[in-house]
Amino acid sequence: MTPGVKFGRIILDLCGGTGSWSKPYLDAGYDVRVVDPQEWGGEGTGDVRTFKRLEAEVHGILCAPPCTHLSGSGARWWEEKGEAAILDALSIVDACLRIVHVHRPQWWALENPVGRLTDYLGPPVLMFDPCDYGDPYTKRTCLWGDFTKPKANMVEPVPQSENPIHRMPPGPERARMRSATPPGFARAFFEANE
Repeated sequence: MTPGVKFGRIILDLCGGTGSWSKPYLDAGYDVRVVDPQEWGGEGTGDVRTFKRLEAEVHGILCAPPCTHLSGSGARWWEEKGEAAILDALSIVDACLRIVHVHRPQWWALENPVGRLTDYLGPPVLMFDPCDYGDPYTKRTCLWGDFTKPKANMVEPVPQSENPIHRMPPGPERARMRSATPPGFARAFFEANE
């Protein structure tokens, strides 16, 4: 446990990538633990599939498994990728759900864009666009879990031609940046689930 942090205030940020979803918790003094291979120098020690149960109480769990093989925006490549891709994606989702099951946090949420994850988890608890929480663009996203729904702060989205998600240039960081949790939603989720 991090010195100065109260017992029971651990937040696990599974597949946390940029850490944008857990940032409000970190800023508020929670003991945030990002479990993501990219945050561990690519050594694989942060892979959720090999994450061992913590002995400490976990307050909340954020899960954002990679959407590369799940998102509807990549549907045209699903058949070409084959069964191995969906099996890999589901193994990460299953690992996230295992971690939730063994830690039994006060709340948890699993996020992914609209796509084929509903075929495996059923309908989401919440669907939103970033503009529903103050970030002026659209990117339809689903949440499953047991959490308090955040209070909306709707703003008008920019036209699709100006949507920052669609305008990101190609490059090695593109997928990571496209998957970052919008700050308005991250803040609203934190305020509803402290």
